[in-house]
Amino acid sequence: MIETAHEPVLYHEIILALNPKHRGHYVDGTLGAGGHAAGILKASAPDGELLGLDVDPQALELAKKKLAEFGPRVTIIRASYTTLTEQLAKLGWTTIEGMLLDLGASSMQFDTPKRGFSFQSAGELDMRFDPTNPLTAAHLVNELSEAELANLLFRYGEEPRSRQITKAVIAARPIVSTIQLAEIINSVTPSRDRLHPATRTFQALRIAVNDELMAIEKVLPQAIHALSSGGRLAVISFHSLEDRIVKSFFRQESKDCLCPPRQPICNCGHKASIRELNRRPGQPTDQEFSRNPRARSAKLRVVEKI
Repeated sequence: MIETAHEPVLYHEIILALNPKHRGHYVDGTLGAGGHAAGILKASAPDGELLGLDVDPQALELAKKKLAEFGPRVTIIRASYTTLTEQLAKLGWTTIEGMLLDLGASSMQFDTPKRGFSFQSAGELDMRFDPTNPLTAAHLVNELSEAELANLLFRYGEEPRSRQITKAVIAARPIVSTIQLAEIINSVTPSRDRLHPATRTFQALRIAVNDELMAIEKVLPQAIHALSSGGRLAVISFHSLEDRIVKSFFRQESKDCLCPPRQPICNCGHKASIRELNRRPGQPTDQEFSRNPRARSAKLRVVEKI
């Protein structure tokens, strides 16, 4: 087990955005090691409560240790945030005052080589958040057709050299390790910017293995429905695909009408359910980036229930 004192991304911004209060009910849908959750519980003392959700047993073990001091004020459940409505019903919570989603993989996952998330360390091609998930990155790399794999890399990694990489991957099958895959990618994709040549491919595989984009689409409506009036939802994203989904949903749900602009009379009946608190996403300060380079691409969007 890797112990970590890593600072959660945008920690202070999250606490400020959610503005936790005593007697409030809060949800950390991506509990991780519990860093953000601890801050929410401290800010909502003495009797604010928090539900922490995560599918990663490694993360939950760390979170339970970190949050033990809060006793019955915290409930930790191994479950996906896509089951939010179900989990709230089990607790008897009819509404919540705030929720956090810190999307993507965590530093803990990247820093555990055997999990296969990093191209900088030797490990199996796994990349599962939930170890009970039958689909692994090795399955995608070794069993998809050339067209399927190329499309996956282009769609989820926005990889412009997806076809060249796929041809090299298929020629080298079977591929069993992260380092082997990274070397293959590097051989056909010269580094021309600050990104390692394997970055986009590993991102694409991870997103596909964990069905991350579909999960975001499922949880956002549930989260907004669960919020009390004045309750807030904060979402941290790390790449354009995630942020695009969040931004589009927030813009849509903050409008009173979704009819085409040229239509003279509204007949859609849509009413705004939220208001955006920052139309331009918050980003880490230079000081935070210097402490944690992985935070460089983080974007924070916050909305408030009307």
